[in-house]
Parts: sequence; structure tokens; C-alpha cells
Amino acid sequence: MTERESLLKEQAYTEIKKYEKRVQQDPYRLSYHLMPPVGLLNDPNGLIQFNGVYHVFYQWNPFATTHGAKFWGHYSSVDMVRWKEEPIALAPSEWYEKNGCYSGSAVESDGKLYLFYTGNVKLDDSTRETNQCLAVSTDGVSFEKKGPVLKLPAGYTAHFRDPKIWNKNDRWYMIIGAQTLEGKGAAVLFVSNDLYHWEELGPIAGSGMNGLGDFGYMWECPDLIQLQGKEVLLVSPQGLEPKGHLYNNLFQSGYFVGDLDYKTAQFQYGDFVELDRGFDFYAPQTFTDESGRVILYAWMGITDESEPYQPTVANNWVHALTIPRELELRDGQIFQNPAEELKKLRQDEVRFDYGEHESLDEVCAAEVELDFAEAVAGSFEMNFRGEAVLSYDSSKQEMSLLRRNIKTGWSEKRVCRLDSLMKLQIFIDYSSLEIFVNGGQEVFTARYFPQSENHTITINGTTSFRLKKWNLGGVI
Repeated sequence: MTERESLLKEQAYTEIKKYEKRVQQDPYRLSYHLMPPVGLLNDPNGLIQFNGVYHVFYQWNPFATTHGAKFWGHYSSVDMVRWKEEPIALAPSEWYEKNGCYSGSAVESDGKLYLFYTGNVKLDDSTRETNQCLAVSTDGVSFEKKGPVLKLPAGYTAHFRDPKIWNKNDRWYMIIGAQTLEGKGAAVLFVSNDLYHWEELGPIAGSGMNGLGDFGYMWECPDLIQLQGKEVLLVSPQGLEPKGHLYNNLFQSGYFVGDLDYKTAQFQYGDFVELDRGFDFYAPQTFTDESGRVILYAWMGITDESEPYQPTVANNWVHALTIPRELELRDGQIFQNPAEELKKLRQDEVRFDYGEHESLDEVCAAEVELDFAEAVAGSFEMNFRGEAVLSYDSSKQEMSLLRRNIKTGWSEKRVCRLDSLMKLQIFIDYSSLEIFVNGGQEVFTARYFPQSENHTITINGTTSFRLKKWNLGGVI
């Protein structure tokens, strides 16, 4: 470790200690989600199960609740339920990353853990350089930086980042989010035999490619995965205009399902589908665990005009990650469901049929399941602590989530089309909601900030259902 790296890490640890009590006493601190110990968290990075241990790294600014020169924070777990805060993995100490160790991914090879990330460099003339960098570990905790392994290729601006790596037929592949010199978003594919030397295969998808039309000025956080024999490209395009109920967040996250020809680097794909219908979901990343499950985490937040107004900023921290979600492809659509391990959090089970109760009290960190006796006819509504409302209207075949905007105080809504409502599984934390509809057919993710004295959920509707509720214990 260089002297500069050691100094930066010590400064970060000092920040953690300085604000530890204030952060932990925040009433909006979450119970079972991964959060920064101080400062700002954004993208999940380097997701992997290595030697039987799950690792989640994350973009982190320990010195402020704004976006700055990012570190990689690090959590580990043997079960994705109880987490250990590990030493800082990466600090922006070297010339090739001096303005931030930006997002990336992790792979295992020859018993070692390889972290790939983007080194961000801002020059004195306000221009930018970008380097795809590598750090290696034998124990999954301490990392030796190897420096840049890929420079910026011709045809792209310095908005060229977020490498995701995987192995296919004994070769390594890297996909990177990019902006072309024409200002169009793209996902660019590279190949390597040794993880150190990379050859460009070219863009496989992007704005204006394969009949897509104009589709954003930058594509962030690409991730190519295989589900049920199809290649699925996850990506976060920036610059999409709202289209009815679609694309209403500042930036989007979604996927294309198709077939990739690795020999020709041609990817034939269908329509773009948003992964989440809520307010706070961005930069998703997946990994495949030792049992073969494809598991996703995402940043439960976004960089928009309301970000500085989050009430946790006053207590020197902001943002969190989603719970882990298992992915499955059914008839060309991704279904997301909470990882099975989260059932270990369940305590104090309560069951009842609708009609006996119309409200739930003391619901701050809980899981609630509703199974409807038949498809909802008419209307259905759940009010969460007086601050957010989930509703379904069968006549319009629409489900919506409404909350108060923390900047303006006005109500804002996200809506998706839903032919029928049969089941809800809802993960409630002190300041977050993750709502899984019809077994993961749709998901709404949101931060919300209810009054601390209101712990009640009220339910109104015309269709009977069976409800189960568990309190969920803290794990961090």
C-alpha cells in the first residue's frame, strides 16, 4: 500500500468514527439493508461469492453526502443476511484514479479475486481521462493494485466506464458503458485470454443500433447475463425522455433480451424493459453464486434534484442498496424475487384474513405478504405510515405508488400496467419500500420518510385476501 493510499484510508476511518453516534441514531437508518457507515453510497460493485463468502463492494464518498472522488467500501457475509464491514477495498490514491475509483465488477481466477474498475481522472483544463484498472487479492480483503489494463479506445468520449467481466468458453469478456463521439450511449465488448490484455470486439448495442432509434446519450453499468438460454443485457441509459408511464425517473435501468454471437460480436435483441417501476432504483449489478442463482443488487437511490434534500443528509449519510433479488426469465420477461435467505430475518409471525383487520401497527422493519383469493376486482389500496400509497385499479389495469417529494412537498406517482393483481410481497424498512407484485412480475422500489410517530399501515379494498406479516431483525 502506498503512503497516499494509507493516508486516504485513515482519513476515511476518522470520518466514520467522528459521525458514528449521529449516523446510528438517525430514525431513518435502515435495519436490514446495506448502507454507508458515513457519507454517500451509490452503485453496487464487485458482487461475487468467493471461497464461499459473499462480497458486496460499493461506490462510497466517506467525506461528504455529495458525489466526489469515490472509494470502494466493502461488506462480506456467509449468508447474505448477516454482514461484516470489511476494510476499505480501494481508495483513489494513484495517478490513474486520482478523482475516483469508479464502478466495476469482480471475478475469480486461479484462486484469486480480481477487481476491475474505472479510474477517473480530471485534468486542469476540465477535460477527463478514463482508465480501466485492476486490483488483485488472495484473501478477498486486501488488494494489490495492478494499474490500468485498458485505455480509452478510438471512437468514444471519456465517458467510458463500469467494466463488467465474465468467462465464456475459457475466454474472458468485458462489457463497458460508453458514449460515442456523436454523443450516443453504447455498450462495448472486449475479450481477453489472461485478464490483463484486452482486444476490442466492438459495440454490441446502443442508441441508433439494431433499429433501436435514439436511446440516450450515455449507457452506464452494463451487465450481460445468461438466463434460461438467452443473453440479457442490463444497462442504465441516461437521456431518455418520459413516455407515458415509462422513463419517468431522471435516469433509467432496464434490460434487453436477445442472442449474442460471440464470434461476430453481434447481439440481436428485443425491446427495452424497465427493471423497476418505482422511484429509487439504479445501477443494478448481478452475480452468479455457487448454486447457479443469478442475484441482483441495485443502488436504492438516484442522482436527481431531490438528492440533497434527503433528511439523512443532516446526519452525515445518504443512500442504501436494495435487498438481494433472484432473477428468472419467464416468457422473455425478468421476474425478480427476494433472495431465499432473507426468510432468516423473520420474527413474530402474524396471520389474518381481510375483514378481521384493516390496519397493521408498529410496522417499521417488516415483511408483509398478501395472497388474494381471486384477482382484485375494483380497487385496492395500502397506505404506508401516512407517507406512501400503493393502489391498484382493475378497471384501468394500473398499479401505482404515490409518495411525497422531499424537495417540493408535492405528491408524485409512478405507474405501471398490470393485467391482474394476485399477490404482493412487501419489504418495509424504516425509510424504504420494496414491493414485489405477482411473484416478481413487477417491482416498485422507493425511499420514503414518514413521521417517526406513525408506524401504521392501513388497507382498503373490495377483494378478500390472506395476510402474513413478520418483523425483520437488524443485521448490520
